[in-house]
Amino acid sequence: MTLLDILPSEKGFLGLAAEDTVTFAKARAVIIPFGLEASVSYGGGTAKGPQAILEASPQLEFFDESLWCEPFRHIGIATLKEPTIAKPLVCALDQLEALVAEVLLAGKFPFVLGGEHSITAGAIRPFVQQFENLMILHFDAHADLRDGYCGEPFSHAAALRRTLEVSEQLQLVSCGIRNISAEEIPYLEANRHRITIHWAKDKKRWNIDEIVAPLKDHPVYLTFDVDGLDASLMPATGTPEPGGLFWDDAMEIIEAAAQVSTIVGADVNELAPMPGLHTCDFLAAKLVYKILSLAFLGGPSVTAS
Repeated sequence: MTLLDILPSEKGFLGLAAEDTVTFAKARAVIIPFGLEASVSYGGGTAKGPQAILEASPQLEFFDESLWCEPFRHIGIATLKEPTIAKPLVCALDQLEALVAEVLLAGKFPFVLGGEHSITAGAIRPFVQQFENLMILHFDAHADLRDGYCGEPFSHAAALRRTLEVSEQLQLVSCGIRNISAEEIPYLEANRHRITIHWAKDKKRWNIDEIVAPLKDHPVYLTFDVDGLDASLMPATGTPEPGGLFWDDAMEIIEAAAQVSTIVGADVNELAPMPGLHTCDFLAAKLVYKILSLAFLGGPSVTAS
């Protein structure tokens, strides 16, 4: 029995009809909406990101032409009611940690909908406790390796540095980075043994097998800041950046990662919905569904029945 507050299926991810829903006990994946907005430093709106994803998700086509099935039927997805988020930011991360820990304890796949990227430093903690040799696969425009920003140590600009500090055993593979500050360079240089960055400027020369090679046979936590996507594709984010990833760029990496590793949890963050622009909400919802689908059905030995 869980004390988690579960949304009715029609209000949850994909907006499923009663005949297509599963109970929490039978669900294998749990969506955790967590619209944290506490340290955004340019455009705001991340507090509304999770709800925008949930509202867009019923408009998805549930059949996946690559996997040749409707993945949700083979996964079983439950959605939590978004909590009233605690303050200050450090307390919000403790709150998220507790939610993720309970979902993991129940044997489910936690998928957090942000909210700003600060969420990852809280969400990752229960995974570190449960999985040895955990790797992080990170999509972003920014390295997020600052030691705080504007006086906030858990700022979204420090998200991956705070995450790596949870355990010295954590290793990071970042893709699509095209912004890093001078103050982050010493930390990056001192942690080359833990951090591999695949710069967006080099994407025409990327070797996908080389990118995912460090993930092989590891449990992987996937964190996707939507500003990792090119600004022409994803303007609805606090810091949209040109020169980024397009859909197929990201999918190729995630598909390859699912082939060589076990994706055990994920978050999608930094969606800041723009009134009247539904394309970005839809894209974020499709991204969530695709990551879930590949995590469960994208492995080499898994065949949908």
